[in-house]
Amino acid sequence: MTGSRPSSAVSSDKKDDESFEAPGEVVEYLPQRKAIKIGPISLPPWRSPTAQITLIGFVCFLCTGMFNALNGIGGGGQIDSSVSAASMTAIYPTFTIVGFTAGSFLNYFGAKITLGIGGLGYAVYSAAYLCYNHTHNKEFVIFSGVLLGICAAFIWCAHGTIMMSYPAENEKGKFIGIFWAIFNSGAVLGSLVPLVNDATYIGFLVLMAMGGILAWFLVPPEKVIRSDGSRVQPIRNPSAIAEIRGLYDTLVSETYILLLFPYFIASNWFYTYEQNSYNLYMFNTRTRSFTGLWYWLSQIGASLLFGHLLDNAAWPRRKRAIAGWVVLFLMVNGIWGGGLKADLQMSRPPRPEDAATWYRGMDVYDKGFGWYCLLYIAYGMLDAVWQTYAYWLMGALSNEPRKLAYFAGFYKGIQAAGSAVAWGLDSARVSYRVLFLTSWGWCVAGMLFLIPVIWIKINDTGRVLQESASPEEIERDRDDEKNHAVDSGM
Repeated sequence: MTGSRPSSAVSSDKKDDESFEAPGEVVEYLPQRKAIKIGPISLPPWRSPTAQITLIGFVCFLCTGMFNALNGIGGGGQIDSSVSAASMTAIYPTFTIVGFTAGSFLNYFGAKITLGIGGLGYAVYSAAYLCYNHTHNKEFVIFSGVLLGICAAFIWCAHGTIMMSYPAENEKGKFIGIFWAIFNSGAVLGSLVPLVNDATYIGFLVLMAMGGILAWFLVPPEKVIRSDGSRVQPIRNPSAIAEIRGLYDTLVSETYILLLFPYFIASNWFYTYEQNSYNLYMFNTRTRSFTGLWYWLSQIGASLLFGHLLDNAAWPRRKRAIAGWVVLFLMVNGIWGGGLKADLQMSRPPRPEDAATWYRGMDVYDKGFGWYCLLYIAYGMLDAVWQTYAYWLMGALSNEPRKLAYFAGFYKGIQAAGSAVAWGLDSARVSYRVLFLTSWGWCVAGMLFLIPVIWIKINDTGRVLQESASPEEIERDRDDEKNHAVDSGM
């Protein structure tokens, strides 16, 4: 039966941007659906946060995960890293511009279309490298980078909003960890590719296209039922003008978000150094696939463990936020401090065409390989913990899906801006030392700017803006459940 209980929810006829408590209000909660049984296997209900976040995890597994695998090989699998650097320089300015307004597209067209179009851009990106292998058409690679910047903004805006708003408040760390584990499994599998040739790029192309197709199996957010029986509130923001106004209002009313911007900048800045400098310089092509495998594999365990820490029910939320900050701060300085020794051994070739003979190009059997591989693994763990903490922190600052969509837009937009600058520096062939020190510096600065936000804004609980269900909707959901049970043979 459907239960009712007092709630701090607001009714659906209130303004979307209002959040207040109504102590005497009684809210109807939707009935929990049963698990889907396939023989002895029990799967979560399709309209549950678990199923939907798992699905979007696999969309990103096939699109962004394969993109990370391709770039994790080093230089996109090319000897001349300037091709990859040029495409990255095209991706991130576009990503920055589109990222801030991608929420309007998402809210108007829905997650299915948004994610489906996003998958198309990733497939074209892989096709551009396939073309470059035969024609050396650098312009097509750059065009694919611009297109991918648009599509990546769509995918990451949808993913961020879903991942932060679908779970119940006490499950956000767990679901962020689950998503990050699935997402990085794509890069893990991609890193198992031993050779970079036409078949490699065709394989990436097909998998990325499949990710866009998979997005069409998502259900509307208002159909998703949380573990506590509450329903996810749909975001109503139908126009670009409303989106821009909402972004402005959020910046004015939530000015503390500006303190998160250094953290956002750092979140992808270090990719340039790690993948297109350190990994490319230290290891040969075959070994880069091996180190890339462990780089992404380490992220799976790190994100799950750190997400568990952030959901520790024995601690209040502020204490968990502080504990997470301390762990991350120690990791930042320990890992980057350890990486200084390796960076002192690195230098750029005098000319790009000298790269093949200039790079150290270690093989897995070479002396000293183990330490350099472990350092690259540590970089991967730091990345996973950094991203997990970012999403958890934003989710702790608000439970309102509309506001979380703005936060996700800020995060990805600022992140992309930082990436554009970092890849631009790499394309301009600045020294590896500059990329290393700026990566470390942004990480430290980002952590320090978080202190007042954690201390002042993180509360031990948060109010959830939920949408109540009418009796007719509840009865319709009961009928849907009965039909679902018959169709599943339960």
